[in-house]
This record gives sequence, C-alpha cells and structure tokens, in this order.
Amino acid sequence: MVESHESDSLLMTSPNAAACSAPVTAAPPVDAGRPLPDVRARDWMTPLELCLLGAIWGASFLFMRVAAPDFGAFALVEVRLALGALVLMPFLWRARSQFPPRLWPRLAGISLINSAVPFVLFAWAAQRAPAGIGAISNAMTVLFTALIGFMFFGEKIGSRRAIALCAGFAGVVVLASGKVAGASIGWAVAAGAGAAFLYGIGINLVRRHLTGLPPAAVAAATLGCAALLVSPLAASQWPDASVPPLSWLCAALLGVLCTGIAFVMYYRLIARVGASRASTVTYLVPVFGVAWAWWLLGEPLTLTMGVAGAIILASVAFSQGGKRP
Repeated sequence: MVESHESDSLLMTSPNAAACSAPVTAAPPVDAGRPLPDVRARDWMTPLELCLLGAIWGASFLFMRVAAPDFGAFALVEVRLALGALVLMPFLWRARSQFPPRLWPRLAGISLINSAVPFVLFAWAAQRAPAGIGAISNAMTVLFTALIGFMFFGEKIGSRRAIALCAGFAGVVVLASGKVAGASIGWAVAAGAGAAFLYGIGINLVRRHLTGLPPAAVAAATLGCAALLVSPLAASQWPDASVPPLSWLCAALLGVLCTGIAFVMYYRLIARVGASRASTVTYLVPVFGVAWAWWLLGEPLTLTMGVAGAIILASVAFSQGGKRP
C-alpha cells in the first residue's frame, strides 16, 4: 500500500497509496502533550510492523491477480470498497459531527479520484499482467505527487526531484516495454501508472481540503462514497458464473485486511514513530508484491521487471534524500 513536505505526502498515500493500493487520507494530528513511547520498544517493533504492513499491501496485488479474472474489475472493486468501508465505519461514526452535509460532495469527488478509479485500473491491470507489474507501478505515486504539486499547486520541485521524476518515468517506459510469456504488458503498465497518477492528484487534494479531519474517518467516508459510485457498474457487470471460493477469499482479504485493517495499522505506526519513518513502507510494497506472486503464483521475475523496479525505487529513494526528518 508522500513537503507541503514530501514525507507528508507519502504519509497520505493509499492501499494502493500507495499505496499502495490504499486511498489517501489526511495526516493525524500530533498531540504535543502525550508522552513519547519507550524508545527501545519502538526500535524493535517498528521494523517488524513496517515489514508486516509492506507484506499486507504487497499481497493486495496478489489478491487482485487471483480474484479479478473471476469477478471482473468493477465487481471486485465494489467488494473491496464496501468491506474496507465497513471495517473503518466505527471511526467515521465516532467523528460524525465533523462531517457536515456540505462536506460530502467534496468527499465524493475525492473518492472518485483517490479510490474508485485507481482501484478499477489496478484490478483491470491484474487481469492482464503479473501482480508484480501493478506493485512496481504503484511506487510511482511518490513522484507523481511531487509533479502534481509542482504543476497545479505552486510547490517547488527542486533539481533532485526533477532528476528523480525523469528516472522514474524512464523506469515506467522500461517496464512497459517488457513481455511476459511472449505477451506485451504495456497497457497494464499504463493502467498502473494512471492509477498512481490519480493517487498523486488525490494526495494533493486531501492535503489542501481535508486537513484536520480524523484520517481513519476520512478513509471510511471516501471508501463508502466510492462504493456507492461504483455500485451501478458493478451490478451491471456482476459475473454470471459462480465465483470460486478462493476468489471470494481473496476479495474479502483485499477489502478487510489490505484496505481496512492495514489503514488502522498504518495510522498507529505514524502516531508512534512519525511520518518519515512510516513512509518507508513505500519501498517494501513492490518487493513483497513481486515476491508473493513469484512464491504463490509461480509468476516469473523477468529482467525487465527487475531493472524497471530498481530504477523506479531508486528514483523514489533519491527524491527523498537530503531531507531532515
């Protein structure tokens, strides 16, 4: 599952901001009066939790790869959105007084950009390319966030990020040029990159229009709105054939674990160690995404995927370098 500061933007990426493949939400407020946790406990817990979160968000691409052919993109995304919203709904109910009626049209618009369309693009790509392709493409969210901030919101991009953007786009071109089992994956890469681009827009919109709201409640609201927006298309394209139990299991895990529970884990991690350290999960998601697909689905790790993934992740790391935590 990214200056105002780049770490703030990374903080707000999805399961799929990121994520991975996760929706974008506002950063949780800092309680200056709250005592800091024991440093020794934090030091050994943080790497474990980061790895666990990276493994969960990396697995989301595996689950999509298994379930998308049986459900279709729209039906799978509807299940994912609905279950994710249900898991997070208690947070929205607790903060319901902070969500007046006039806010909901804005939430609906952001949910379309930040959840509904990107999730459909990733699910569509999962029907046509290995799971690792989507996981690698998702890492471009960090760079697209900087690009959108520069183009439309007057943020400075700097020479470091400009170089990183060029390198990252080169990595996407390399990835799109590859083939798996003799078949081109260019359109699947384009869909994954398009989803990452929309995440970049969503991050900037959330940062400017939803700051100060409880992040888990915002996630629940946007997921719920997205589920309502996708539901007519999901109903019209619901599979005629019976969906196998394994695909139902993967869809349920995608919604409950990768979209609901993972967000709760992420925000707790941010509250304990801060945005900068929590955002390093960005680098783990593609690694786990490719590893799960190779181990459990027998999908090949091609030279093109390895080179492209290394270029994209290196460009993201370079764009984050030289910053004071």
